[in-house]
Amino acid sequence: MAPLRELGWVVARDVNRTVGGGIAAMELLRRTFIARRWMDDGTNAVIVAVSRLTPGTNILAYCTAAGWALRGWRGSAVALGAASIPSAVIIYGLSVAAARLSQYRSVQAVLAVGMIIAAALVFSTAWALLRPFMRHGRRVRVVAMVGAALLLYYVAGMTPVRILVLSAIAGLLVPTRAASPEPNARAAV
Repeated sequence: MAPLRELGWVVARDVNRTVGGGIAAMELLRRTFIARRWMDDGTNAVIVAVSRLTPGTNILAYCTAAGWALRGWRGSAVALGAASIPSAVIIYGLSVAAARLSQYRSVQAVLAVGMIIAAALVFSTAWALLRPFMRHGRRVRVVAMVGAALLLYYVAGMTPVRILVLSAIAGLLVPTRAASPEPNARAAV
Protein backbone atom coordinates (compact mmCIF):
# COMPACT_ATOMS: atom_id res chain seq x y z
CA MET A 1 0.00 0.00 0.00
CA ALA A 2 1.34 3.43 -0.95
CA PRO A 3 1.82 5.86 1.95
CA LEU A 4 -0.16 9.07 1.30
CA ARG A 5 2.80 11.38 1.78
CA GLU A 6 4.95 9.32 -0.59
CA LEU A 7 2.11 9.12 -3.13
CA GLY A 8 1.74 12.91 -3.05
CA TRP A 9 5.48 13.41 -3.52
CA VAL A 10 5.72 10.94 -6.41
CA VAL A 11 2.76 12.48 -8.24
CA ALA A 12 3.93 16.07 -7.70
CA ARG A 13 7.46 15.20 -8.83
CA ASP A 14 6.55 13.14 -11.89
CA VAL A 15 3.66 15.26 -13.19
CA ASN A 16 5.43 18.60 -12.79
CA ARG A 17 8.78 17.64 -14.27
CA THR A 18 7.63 16.32 -17.63
CA VAL A 19 7.52 18.13 -20.93
CA GLY A 20 5.21 16.79 -23.60
CA GLY A 21 1.79 16.78 -22.04
CA GLY A 22 -0.23 14.35 -20.00
CA ILE A 23 0.82 11.21 -21.84
CA ALA A 24 4.48 11.77 -20.89
CA ALA A 25 3.50 12.29 -17.24
CA MET A 26 1.29 9.19 -17.29
CA GLU A 27 4.16 7.09 -18.60
CA LEU A 28 6.56 8.44 -15.99
CA LEU A 29 4.00 7.73 -13.24
CA ARG A 30 3.42 4.23 -14.63
CA ARG A 31 7.13 3.47 -14.43
CA THR A 32 7.35 4.81 -10.89
CA PHE A 33 4.23 2.95 -9.69
CA ILE A 34 5.43 -0.34 -11.18
CA ALA A 35 8.99 0.12 -9.85
CA ARG A 36 7.57 0.66 -6.35
CA ARG A 37 5.19 -2.29 -6.85
CA TRP A 38 2.16 -0.13 -6.12
CA MET A 39 0.47 -1.04 -9.39
CA ASP A 40 0.71 -3.56 -12.22
CA ASP A 41 0.46 -2.96 -15.98
CA GLY A 42 -3.13 -4.21 -16.17
CA THR A 43 -4.41 -1.78 -13.55
CA ASN A 44 -2.47 1.05 -15.16
CA ALA A 45 -3.94 0.23 -18.59
CA VAL A 46 -7.47 0.45 -17.22
CA ILE A 47 -6.71 3.78 -15.51
CA VAL A 48 -5.18 5.20 -18.70
CA ALA A 49 -8.21 4.08 -20.74
CA VAL A 50 -10.69 5.61 -18.30
CA SER A 51 -8.71 8.85 -18.03
CA ARG A 52 -8.58 9.18 -21.82
CA LEU A 53 -12.37 8.85 -22.02
CA THR A 54 -13.13 11.55 -19.48
CA PRO A 55 -13.57 15.13 -20.63
CA GLY A 56 -11.05 17.69 -19.47
CA THR A 57 -7.41 17.29 -18.58
CA ASN A 58 -6.50 13.62 -18.91
CA ILE A 59 -3.54 13.75 -16.53
CA LEU A 60 -5.75 15.00 -13.70
CA ALA A 61 -8.23 12.22 -14.38
CA TYR A 62 -5.35 9.71 -14.42
CA CYS A 63 -3.94 10.96 -11.10
CA THR A 64 -7.37 10.93 -9.48
CA ALA A 65 -8.06 7.37 -10.64
CA ALA A 66 -4.57 6.16 -9.70
CA GLY A 67 -4.93 7.72 -6.25
CA TRP A 68 -8.30 6.00 -5.87
CA ALA A 69 -6.84 2.64 -6.91
CA LEU A 70 -3.94 3.01 -4.48
CA ARG A 71 -5.57 4.57 -1.41
CA GLY A 72 -9.28 5.25 -2.00
CA TRP A 73 -10.73 8.73 -1.68
CA ARG A 74 -7.80 10.02 0.39
CA GLY A 75 -5.32 8.87 -2.25
CA SER A 76 -7.50 10.39 -4.93
CA ALA A 77 -7.55 13.78 -3.17
CA VAL A 78 -3.79 13.70 -2.48
CA ALA A 79 -2.92 12.72 -6.06
CA LEU A 80 -5.22 15.35 -7.58
CA GLY A 81 -3.81 18.07 -5.33
CA ALA A 82 -0.23 16.99 -5.96
CA ALA A 83 -0.82 17.04 -9.72
CA SER A 84 -2.64 20.37 -9.92
CA ILE A 85 -1.51 22.71 -7.13
CA PRO A 86 2.23 22.97 -7.99
CA SER A 87 1.52 23.64 -11.68
CA ALA A 88 -1.15 26.21 -10.77
CA VAL A 89 1.37 28.02 -8.54
CA ILE A 90 3.96 27.95 -11.35
CA ILE A 91 1.46 29.34 -13.89
CA TYR A 92 0.38 32.04 -11.45
CA GLY A 93 3.99 33.07 -10.89
CA LEU A 94 4.73 33.14 -14.62
CA SER A 95 1.57 35.19 -15.25
CA VAL A 96 2.54 37.76 -12.61
CA ALA A 97 6.07 37.95 -14.02
CA ALA A 98 4.77 38.34 -17.58
CA ALA A 99 2.36 41.09 -16.52
CA ARG A 100 5.15 42.99 -14.78
CA LEU A 101 7.75 42.41 -17.48
CA SER A 102 5.44 43.38 -20.33
CA GLN A 103 5.65 47.01 -19.17
CA TYR A 104 9.29 47.28 -20.33
CA ARG A 105 10.00 48.46 -23.87
CA SER A 106 12.66 45.80 -24.45
CA VAL A 107 10.24 43.01 -23.50
CA GLN A 108 7.57 44.56 -25.74
CA ALA A 109 10.08 44.59 -28.59
CA VAL A 110 10.96 40.92 -28.05
CA LEU A 111 7.25 40.01 -27.95
CA ALA A 112 6.63 42.00 -31.14
CA VAL A 113 9.46 40.18 -32.92
CA GLY A 114 8.05 36.87 -31.68
CA MET A 115 4.61 37.76 -33.08
CA ILE A 116 6.14 38.71 -36.43
CA ILE A 117 8.02 35.40 -36.57
CA ALA A 118 4.87 33.46 -35.63
CA ALA A 119 2.86 35.28 -38.31
CA ALA A 120 5.57 34.61 -40.90
CA LEU A 121 5.54 30.91 -40.02
CA VAL A 122 1.74 30.76 -40.34
CA PHE A 123 1.78 32.54 -43.70
CA SER A 124 4.62 30.39 -45.06
CA THR A 125 2.74 27.25 -44.02
CA ALA A 126 -0.44 28.56 -45.62
CA TRP A 127 1.47 29.33 -48.82
CA ALA A 128 3.01 25.84 -48.84
CA LEU A 129 -0.50 24.38 -48.56
CA LEU A 130 -2.01 26.66 -51.22
CA ARG A 131 0.82 26.55 -53.78
CA PRO A 132 -0.15 23.19 -55.35
CA PHE A 133 -3.65 24.54 -55.99
CA MET A 134 -2.40 27.70 -57.69
CA ARG A 135 -1.62 25.85 -60.93
CA HIS A 136 -3.70 25.14 -64.01
CA GLY A 137 -5.76 28.35 -63.98
CA ARG A 138 -7.15 27.92 -60.46
CA ARG A 139 -5.54 31.05 -59.01
CA VAL A 140 -8.74 33.08 -59.16
CA ARG A 141 -10.72 30.37 -57.37
CA VAL A 142 -8.09 29.99 -54.63
CA VAL A 143 -7.79 33.75 -54.09
CA ALA A 144 -11.60 34.05 -53.99
CA MET A 145 -11.88 31.27 -51.40
CA VAL A 146 -9.15 32.74 -49.18
CA GLY A 147 -10.71 36.20 -49.53
CA ALA A 148 -14.14 34.82 -48.62
CA ALA A 149 -12.70 33.11 -45.55
CA LEU A 150 -11.00 36.33 -44.44
CA LEU A 151 -14.21 38.31 -44.95
CA LEU A 152 -16.21 35.78 -42.97
CA TYR A 153 -13.68 35.95 -40.16
CA TYR A 154 -13.00 39.68 -40.00
CA VAL A 155 -16.26 41.21 -41.22
CA ALA A 156 -18.91 38.65 -40.24
CA GLY A 157 -17.06 37.60 -37.07
CA MET A 158 -17.41 33.87 -37.75
CA THR A 159 -15.24 31.42 -35.86
CA PRO A 160 -12.57 29.46 -37.77
CA VAL A 161 -14.42 26.19 -37.11
CA ARG A 162 -17.60 27.51 -38.76
CA ILE A 163 -15.57 28.80 -41.69
CA LEU A 164 -13.99 25.37 -42.11
CA VAL A 165 -17.42 23.69 -42.02
CA LEU A 166 -18.75 26.13 -44.64
CA SER A 167 -15.64 25.54 -46.74
CA ALA A 168 -16.17 21.78 -46.58
CA ILE A 169 -19.81 22.18 -47.64
CA ALA A 170 -18.77 24.49 -50.48
CA GLY A 171 -16.15 21.96 -51.55
CA LEU A 172 -18.83 19.29 -51.78
CA LEU A 173 -21.25 21.48 -53.73
CA VAL A 174 -18.92 23.24 -56.17
CA PRO A 175 -18.23 21.09 -59.22
CA THR A 176 -14.60 20.43 -59.96
CA ARG A 177 -12.99 19.90 -63.30
CA ALA A 178 -11.20 16.63 -63.90
CA ALA A 179 -7.47 17.01 -63.55
CA SER A 180 -5.73 17.18 -66.88
CA PRO A 181 -3.13 14.49 -67.42
CA GLU A 182 0.48 15.45 -66.95
CA PRO A 183 2.30 15.91 -70.26
CA ASN A 184 5.00 13.38 -69.32
CA ALA A 185 2.61 10.78 -67.94
CA ARG A 186 2.63 7.48 -69.81
CA ALA A 187 -0.52 5.53 -70.43
CA ALA A 188 -0.86 2.40 -68.33
CA VAL A 189 -0.72 -0.80 -70.30
